[in-house]
Amino acid sequence: MDYISNTAAEKNKMLKEIGIKEIKDLFQMIPEAVSADDELNIESGISEMELMRKAQAQAAKNKSLDQQISFLGAGAYDHYVPGIIDALISRSEFYTAYTPYQAELSQGTLEAIYEYQSMICDLTGMGIANASMLDGGSAAAEAVTMAARITRNSRVILPDTINPAYREVIKTYGAGVDLDFVDLETEDQFIDPTQLKENLDDQTAVVVLQYPNFYGSIEKMEEISKMVKNNKKTLLLVIANPVLLGVLKAPADFGADIVVGEAQNLGSGLNYGGPYLGFMACKDDRRMLRQLPGRIVGKTTDVDGKEGFVLTLQTREQHIRREKATSNICTNEALNALMATIYLSTMGKAGLKEVGEQSYHKAHYLADKLDQLAGYQVLNKENFFNEFVLKTEKDSTELIEELLAADIIAGYDLKEAGSEGILVCVTEKRSKAEMDKLVEKLEVL
Repeated sequence: MDYISNTAAEKNKMLKEIGIKEIKDLFQMIPEAVSADDELNIESGISEMELMRKAQAQAAKNKSLDQQISFLGAGAYDHYVPGIIDALISRSEFYTAYTPYQAELSQGTLEAIYEYQSMICDLTGMGIANASMLDGGSAAAEAVTMAARITRNSRVILPDTINPAYREVIKTYGAGVDLDFVDLETEDQFIDPTQLKENLDDQTAVVVLQYPNFYGSIEKMEEISKMVKNNKKTLLLVIANPVLLGVLKAPADFGADIVVGEAQNLGSGLNYGGPYLGFMACKDDRRMLRQLPGRIVGKTTDVDGKEGFVLTLQTREQHIRREKATSNICTNEALNALMATIYLSTMGKAGLKEVGEQSYHKAHYLADKLDQLAGYQVLNKENFFNEFVLKTEKDSTELIEELLAADIIAGYDLKEAGSEGILVCVTEKRSKAEMDKLVEKLEVL
């Protein structure tokens, strides 16, 4: 059709040409149970000026973190974003760039991704990193299915100290490839290695750990790693916080085989929930290289000896292998990966270390203050990095709502994760005055 139907006559002509009597006949395949049998309650058309007023009125209902003090973490973190990031990513060659299929036209994008991969390898200690994933949850799920393909086993040990949202995504992916999940229930916010050992067998494909774990605690990574390595076919998958890897030991140093995580905190900001950036890295092992989802950018030289960048590996994906693909991740978060690259370049090793150290010391200052309040207790006081569990005598949901009225986001309500208390997070952005304000508010509530 090279026209748009406006009048009844034009609509009837169109319907006749395609062999149907009424518009509704186009939708016969939709089950009656989900079909609306009345008119939609939609207002009539309005002008652009009126639309803008409506949109602005809705947007005004939002509150940004310039107006609120946030102690919320649980996978998305309020770290400082250097101004240079917005300035650079707003350049049109980056902001509008598509997937770099044609290397000769995409050298800038490919070089940026190559640098991103190199920095992820430096952070994790791994030998190979891919060209980014959709988010931390899907990266973790892809890594689990990757481990199952490599080991040809289907058993996955999944402790409850992993972010509950990630657990759900992992299980959703795993259901499609018949993975068998062992839900490891833990106590005191971290894993008992003895309990893990009891569940390891020669059918176990992968053990999944979070570092630090969902509650902010550091698991006994080296002890657990030794157990996993004794099961020769079993792989160790670590979900890591990349900012804290500027201070903590690299996952490679305690024997991780695959490292994934959410890199939103590397310069992307919170953005009301997205877009975010998943990262994935693994050992420099041919078996892993061939099973790694997504793409890998490599550096090479042309016939004249000039340096250039190419998509070295992309044969795992649906646009190349279709139904035989090991992954349908297909796209990547190149703009967010560029933001992470600029952030890491700007901060450098010393800057990233300072972010981690400030987050650690400020979190411990606040935890000590809260633990002294009557009716409050920090459950993992002796083992946390910059997130901790605050137990309260008062209902946690009510407490969070009362503090929200004072423009303080107290943290994550652990009822959402089937637990008790509030998960409190502190980053380098929180000032002493802001932390003291939280303590003062809790004293009188």
